[in-house]
Amino acid sequence: MNEHYSPAVLASLATRLTGRDRHLLRLVWTHTVLTCHQITELAFNGPITARHRLVKLNRIGVLDRFRPKPPVGSAPWHYVLGEPGAAVLATEDGIDLHEFGYRRDRALSIAYSQRLAHTVGTNEVFALLYGAARRTPGCRLRAWWPEARCAAQWGKYVRPDAYGRWTENGHALDFFLEYDTGTETFDRVLAKLSGYAALTAATGITTPVLFMTTSPRRERGLHSRLQLRAAQMAVPCATTVAGTGGPEGPIWLPHDRRDLRLRLAGLADHWPQPATSGQGGCR
Repeated sequence: MNEHYSPAVLASLATRLTGRDRHLLRLVWTHTVLTCHQITELAFNGPITARHRLVKLNRIGVLDRFRPKPPVGSAPWHYVLGEPGAAVLATEDGIDLHEFGYRRDRALSIAYSQRLAHTVGTNEVFALLYGAARRTPGCRLRAWWPEARCAAQWGKYVRPDAYGRWTENGHALDFFLEYDTGTETFDRVLAKLSGYAALTAATGITTPVLFMTTSPRRERGLHSRLQLRAAQMAVPCATTVAGTGGPEGPIWLPHDRRDLRLRLAGLADHWPQPATSGQGGCR
């Protein structure tokens, strides 16, 4: 039994949660923090329905929330897992709350972390791809591994912000995501390619690395440097700017092109991958 939560309390919570609610709790826990906009993409058909449900989930404590204070304007509500929500998930997993690894102070610490913008930005790519797959026939996000899982799998070589596998009308692309907020020097960003080249050599699998920047100027500078370095390392790369369109769309500029951006699935034709590709083995 979970500490501090009797069977009666857990049963009461369970009756108030739908299958979608429990799926949402799992997504929030897996991705650390999700905004109300991202949750709408992931699980709802409209913002009003999402907002009403999130208010209820917050009231019963399964989700905690906070709202950062940006220098200008206002930020959306950011949601993290609440302790009762963790108790529900722990019960589903057949373990107690301590084994589950949840602590409320740690869950809320992302609110004050310097990595908040980076985490939210990476999760935005996930949410938009997931939402596009929900709405678009022939599209599917077949795999998405967050940073922690990537580090556990490939940390000897690389620590991407995410690994994904996207399919669209028969075209499939495995990729690593590097969400670039502009805080690192270009030299430090480019140095990551050595790790990706080493991973390719170790696995025999070539997987494109997609760099999403936060400004057009940053992208231009990065892309110009990748043109030579990516070719030297034999690591296919593409760049884009966050907010210029859905990540599934024609926003990606391959390192070996100066114009004509491609859809995410189009990168699969630009850099054909062997039928056995897939770092994560997801099919």
